[in-house]
Amino acid sequence: MANVVVVGAQWGDEGKGKIVDWLSERADVIARFQGGHNAGHTLVIDGEVFKLSLLPSGIVRKGKMAVIGNGVVLDPWALFTEIDKLAAQGVAISPENLMIAENAPLILPLHQDLDRLREEAAGASKIGTTGRGIGPAYEDKVGRRAIRVADLGDEETLDARLDRLLAHHDPLRKGLGAEPIDRAELRAKLLEIAPKLLAYAQPVWKVLNDDRRAGKRILFEGAQGSLLDIDFGTYPYVTSSTTMSGMASTGTGLGPSSIGFVLGIVKAYTTRVGSGPFPTELDDADGQRLGERGHEFGTVTGRKRRCGWFDAVLVRQTCAISGVNGIALTKLDVLDGFDTLKICVGYEIDGKKYDHLPTAAALQAKVTPIYEEMEGWHESTQGARSWAQLPAAAIKYVRRIEELIQCPVALLSTSPERDDTILVTDPFAD
Repeated sequence: MANVVVVGAQWGDEGKGKIVDWLSERADVIARFQGGHNAGHTLVIDGEVFKLSLLPSGIVRKGKMAVIGNGVVLDPWALFTEIDKLAAQGVAISPENLMIAENAPLILPLHQDLDRLREEAAGASKIGTTGRGIGPAYEDKVGRRAIRVADLGDEETLDARLDRLLAHHDPLRKGLGAEPIDRAELRAKLLEIAPKLLAYAQPVWKVLNDDRRAGKRILFEGAQGSLLDIDFGTYPYVTSSTTMSGMASTGTGLGPSSIGFVLGIVKAYTTRVGSGPFPTELDDADGQRLGERGHEFGTVTGRKRRCGWFDAVLVRQTCAISGVNGIALTKLDVLDGFDTLKICVGYEIDGKKYDHLPTAAALQAKVTPIYEEMEGWHESTQGARSWAQLPAAAIKYVRRIEELIQCPVALLSTSPERDDTILVTDPFAD
């Protein structure tokens, strides 16, 4: 059986949580491989809503092992708050069903402080981060001054890590007008939470390689979306990690040859949270309608999402970079009732046509979308579980998307409910 990587193929909020939850029934292990608690995955199971940020979506299924890989930046206090919240909803979480990579770097309160201080200082040029310390934590990881999970097991090592970390952060804080870090307080907080966190720590790379050899099926869960990738996204309005499928390997320690199927999650229209380019954005009644019908508010931030027509140019681009084998098309039901739908099939910049989004910010700012119009449908697609239950115009819309992005639909989601899903191709099949 193939191992499957799930990535968002737009700007995030594509519905990864539901799809990962749906696929996790077929998997033995579900592993998060990048991002932090800036992710927001909403699951609706038998009418009950579960909102996850850091925990893999498969955690709500009994008998599955959930994994937080080394590519994730981990806020231990946020983790246990989320665990307690899920426990109140009847989801039991322990080292029996959750494993954390011992080499995962930690997000500390000082990272959140720096995130906030920088955004405030940036003024009009702020990026629009979630303020959860994700970016500064990744900076410290790359700068070789991060505190990692395993460091909490030895006070001498922790002291050395703290010295190096504060030697960097205290001057930064001074320049931004903030007080120095209270080292003793931070050290005490880390030592207090250390036993709880270390109970979950494992050499994830080894466990997953052993699982693979034993024939277990592994589902890799990405966060955010491909257009927020640190290399290939709309820089600098991006996240601080690699959101493409290749990160599944480096973010868990399981080699790329172990990945069998890459599933891209794609919304039937386009949304974006925060600042940055958005070629198909709608500032009209259609955009308002998409936002209202799609309940487009961020799971983590609560921020209203910007809405627009489906952009086939961008999705074709992200599918190519991540090597997507098939897509899961979500929220088709939000388009019910439109007389006419539009799909972006190309761009025009200063009279020149483009079949991709250029990297240069100056060119991105001048993009004019080239649209193709399609007939809408007035029948309901909500809750459809087979092609036969879909209107002919809806099927035509889906088929046209497949042609334009040069990638087939493997799954089609018609509501937030777990079982309102049409399976075309099983990603776990050999």
